[in-house]
Amino acid sequence: MNSRSFALTAALILSSLCGFGAPRLKIAYFQADVTPSVGIPVAYAPTRSIVDSLSARGVVISPEGQKPIVLCVVDWLLISNESSDLFRNYLAKAAGTTPDRVSVHTVHQHDTPWCDQSSEKALAANGLGGIRFDLQFLDGCMRRTAEALARALPKSKEVKKVGFGEAKVEKVASNRRILGPDGKVRIVRFSSSRDSAAIQAPEGLIDPFLKSVSFWDGSGKPIVVLNYYATHPQSYYGQGDVNPEFIGMARNARHNKSGIPQLFFIGAAGNIAAGKYNNGSPEMRQVLADRIEKALDEAFENTVQQPAPEKISWQVAPLRLPLAGFMVADSLKNQLADTSKDFNTRFAAARQLAWLERNKRNAPVVVTSLQLGGIRLLQLPGEPFIEYQLAAQQYRPGEKVCTAAYGDGGMVYIGTSVAYSQGGYEVDRRVNATNEKAEAVLTRAIRDVMKP
Repeated sequence: MNSRSFALTAALILSSLCGFGAPRLKIAYFQADVTPSVGIPVAYAPTRSIVDSLSARGVVISPEGQKPIVLCVVDWLLISNESSDLFRNYLAKAAGTTPDRVSVHTVHQHDTPWCDQSSEKALAANGLGGIRFDLQFLDGCMRRTAEALARALPKSKEVKKVGFGEAKVEKVASNRRILGPDGKVRIVRFSSSRDSAAIQAPEGLIDPFLKSVSFWDGSGKPIVVLNYYATHPQSYYGQGDVNPEFIGMARNARHNKSGIPQLFFIGAAGNIAAGKYNNGSPEMRQVLADRIEKALDEAFENTVQQPAPEKISWQVAPLRLPLAGFMVADSLKNQLADTSKDFNTRFAAARQLAWLERNKRNAPVVVTSLQLGGIRLLQLPGEPFIEYQLAAQQYRPGEKVCTAAYGDGGMVYIGTSVAYSQGGYEVDRRVNATNEKAEAVLTRAIRDVMKP
């Protein structure tokens, strides 16, 4: 070997040992205030007070040689249809990437705004505008979040290690659907309950683990933590007292205590809530928050770090869910226009028309996956059942799989095939625009993005 070849070989070996050959990975954290003022509509009433502020939080993940990836989660009920597209477009432009590499989710608290420009247009055309949506406020929040991203991007930090930890959450989540001897839903155990039968019934099928994915810089300090847990986040709600609920309270407490920015993504919680452990009293909100905060602490303490992965990939699968039989435009338009109907009935018709219009596109929504070496982050639309989250973990048994649901919420709930014959709230036409074939379609899309 001549001296030049020897020097080249030595340089390659040194590069490999030092990790210089691995792709550089950068991350930036951004945050914006998205709190409504008094009088602005939230999910079920106009805002009458601000108990605590709301935030949009996100990260821009920039693998070397790839366009940036944006993951964002907002303290709102749902973001749907045109609004989902608009938000992703704003963030994509600010990040210098494409909308298909942006995923926006909600924490789904029920005393927070609902964001759906498409539904508002249908309502306004029938004299019902401004009751559930304030488009000027919502658009301002989306733009403000994009501006926060743009300011954060130049401050991106290089990631040297990625960590994963998990902890079991005690006495928070329970399955909402309690079946009777005939296999039909006998009790829907909502976010709170004082019914002894609902409280005494088994916890049911849940995913009891809170999972944390952390990004670390070269000095050994954590940059940001992404947390995942599947439950509806409500303790009590409905009067317009804006707050981030027990999930947001725990996230904020962990952020303030540790100084480490925290994101919290709700998993596939369509049939999961705190009803077994929550009687709906104001005192229980803090109790539930403390239980979540304890799991956040433990998951971080249990974190195992690995060098920043060489394999970083973003996968996208189009999703076109089958429509329920009642999703017929003329019928829904008549229902929306019928002034003898109550507002909630007409509101449901407006939302269903918006989703029907969105389905004229070839692929109205997508399922996405981010692979970070042995860690997989799965992003889903709507309110899917916990079965989808558990199945995704089985598809990649050698990896750590974290699921974020509550992406585009135009279809609202997505049940399993058997659920549509069992009955219950989650498959009622007021909140579910799909049918029993949805499971096969969503499962196929999840499998597609979970491939190696």
